Amino acid sequence: MHGLKNDFVIIDAREKNIFLNNKKIKKIADRRRGLGCDQVVVLKKSKKKGVSALIKFYNSDGSKTKACGNAARCVAFLLMKENKTKKTSIETESSLLNANLNNKNLVSVDIGKPFFKWNKIPLKRNVKIGEVNFGIESYLKPFLVNVGNPHIIFFVKDLKKINLRKVGPKIEKNILFPQKINVNFAKILNNNKIELKVWERGAGITKACGTGASATTVAAIKNKLISKRICYIHMEGGKLKIEYKKNGHIVMTGPIKTIKKGVLNNYF
Repeated sequence: MHGLKNDFVIIDAREKNIFLNNKKIKKIADRRRGLGCDQVVVLKKSKKKGVSALIKFYNSDGSKTKACGNAARCVAFLLMKENKTKKTSIETESSLLNANLNNKNLVSVDIGKPFFKWNKIPLKRNVKIGEVNFGIESYLKPFLVNVGNPHIIFFVKDLKKINLRKVGPKIEKNILFPQKINVNFAKILNNNKIELKVWERGAGITKACGTGASATTVAAIKNKLISKRICYIHMEGGKLKIEYKKNGHIVMTGPIKTIKKGVLNNYF
């Protein structure tokens, strides 16, 4: 499935348990020798009452991540279709997510509240992020936020000047970030429209990033770069509607699409 061309192999392991190691995840995610995807997502049974499933996320390099907004929307769609409902709750390793089906393929998911404290990002030590030299010119003060996974956002005047393939991995693996970090470069287009490019930790450049879009919206509002609480984030794969509600919750809305269904016999 994909959400704005941010694509996933989603494996249903609710009835039959599977063993995934780093090698198998890389094999599935490999675009030349496997199926190819940004993340591998595994559905498991949740032990919590009223929750449709527990989902686990794995990046294309085999590493684990606790959140993926577009993948959560894809899984929510599958579960709502299966249960013939327009609402569902799904459990991740970082939070409980509530989702709604707005029309036949438009899904909203509430990813909860963001975290701003240095030890919640997390950082290796308490520093003023604006004083850290990342070697990038022409940006406003970088902003840090955790929306289920950690993000750093740079607001720039010209996205074309950013060599994301070069600077993305350097910032992702900076010693300041013990769990690495997702790297976002954003350009404010108007009071409710932002253009965004993302380097995802463990996956590299992706055509869209739901948590990146959410983190960027929060950063723009907190920095008073925009005043609207609903923002449209434009990425290579399309646009996401992000609402940073007054109660502190973030709701992302966008389309999803099923690409293909099948069985992965030879992988396990």
